[in-house]
Amino acid sequence: MKNKVFFIIPTLFAGGAERVISFVAENLNKEKFDVKLYVIGFEKDSKYDIKDLPVYYLNKSRVLHAFMPLVKILIQERPQIVVSSISHLNTMMGLISIFFHRIKFVGRHSTINKVAKKFRPDKKKSLLSQFVDLYSYGTKKLDYIICQSTDMKTDFLENYNYKTDNIWIIHNPITQMGVQKTLVSNNVNGVKRFITIGRLRKIKGHLRLLDILSKLQTPFEYTIIGDGDYKDEIFNKIEELKLRDQINYIQHTNNVYEHLVKHDMFLQGSYSEGFPNTLLESCTVGTPVIAFNVPGGTKEIVEDGVNGFLVNSEEEFLEKLNETKEWDPKTVAKSVYNKFGKEKILNEYEQFFTQILRK
Repeated sequence: MKNKVFFIIPTLFAGGAERVISFVAENLNKEKFDVKLYVIGFEKDSKYDIKDLPVYYLNKSRVLHAFMPLVKILIQERPQIVVSSISHLNTMMGLISIFFHRIKFVGRHSTINKVAKKFRPDKKKSLLSQFVDLYSYGTKKLDYIICQSTDMKTDFLENYNYKTDNIWIIHNPITQMGVQKTLVSNNVNGVKRFITIGRLRKIKGHLRLLDILSKLQTPFEYTIIGDGDYKDEIFNKIEELKLRDQINYIQHTNNVYEHLVKHDMFLQGSYSEGFPNTLLESCTVGTPVIAFNVPGGTKEIVEDGVNGFLVNSEEEFLEKLNETKEWDPKTVAKSVYNKFGKEKILNEYEQFFTQILRK
């Protein structure tokens, strides 16, 4: 008899958590597991085409509105394992877990809290939250936590009184293969081509990347792909630094890999990263990266001098931009396939599910 594994996520917007959860859910061994994906949001907002998996949309505008619908689903379906992702949903699932002692509730953690909280806007606490930290309480009620990097596990333990043995580190998988860079350089007339892909948020460090690029003496083009609440600040900075003619902006694309292969370097300016999927994807196609050595999974992906550079300051970042090193796309790609290939990571998920079901 197959074990029921339900994955729950707020939306299927374009994003790292959404891509990983939908990919893992779709590609788990269906001979071993009966898998379903529940999306709290709306099908019209979905950016991912999922063909080999039942997907159910709850059509709710907020995670909290899905509390009772999810309780009813769990009562009717009785899955053995429920996996959620993204902090506020994890909190709610932890609270729901109080009523379902036979179900294993797993939260996929995705942030480095000690850094992320510095970039969150101040919010007025509700009367209830002044007396009870529901976020912490709900998170600690989850049976297991999946962290994407060693730094994330360490950060989680610093923030929560949680059993170390119930935290598993499972990296994100390479979700697409086949697109491979063949040219060592995409330079045209000596113009270097750089790219950054990700949500436009303060913590992603777009502003410091623009400051660095403004000091570059060689010709360049810089492509920014993504959308978010920090867009206006980023474009104000572009105007301030008089970089408009060198910037290409794309709000959203379903062809991430096709853009990556056309560029010379992926630039990551983030102040922390749980596990940077787009950086991994860049290495997958053979495009090297320059990234700040920050808390999170970046240092577990980037092998300095093999598939990119890890730097500790803006000055060092600029130095690496000016280097003329030729990168072998096959070497760059091989460095990540060995560690994050889909077969390896899916096997880790299946072993994890099998082991917690035995307990």
